[in-house]
Amino acid sequence: MIVKLSRAQYDQLVKQARDEFPLECCGLLAGRKIQEEIIVNKIFPGRNMDQSSEHFTMDPKEQFAALKEMRNEGLELVGNYHSHPYTPSRPSEEDKRLAYDPGILYAIISLKEKEPVLNFFKIATGEFVEELEYLLT
Repeated sequence: MIVKLSRAQYDQLVKQARDEFPLECCGLLAGRKIQEEIIVNKIFPGRNMDQSSEHFTMDPKEQFAALKEMRNEGLELVGNYHSHPYTPSRPSEEDKRLAYDPGILYAIISLKEKEPVLNFFKIATGEFVEELEYLLT
């Protein structure tokens, strides 16, 4: 399985992570699943209600509004994302524990190094983690 997103979308994710540093940023990814490809068509930035550098909670009203807009545009929820301001781009124990939907992507943007690192994961049953390839289009 491969994830496809545009360079502009990649830049948008990194910009949000940097703008909200030292807090974790978060949001939703909308798009389509076509065979072995997950195509990101739109990013819905969210507000981290926790105001924390170690965890996030997205505003439920923002989530609902984003899901409604996705439906209206013929898109589906393909994933969510958040940043790790000080840790690597891999799911933390908390990320794995809170990954309730094995059918969506979990994207993590790390700002630990000089250059940001973005990775996409599938997380099943809170334990099994699969890193997915991605392609900038």
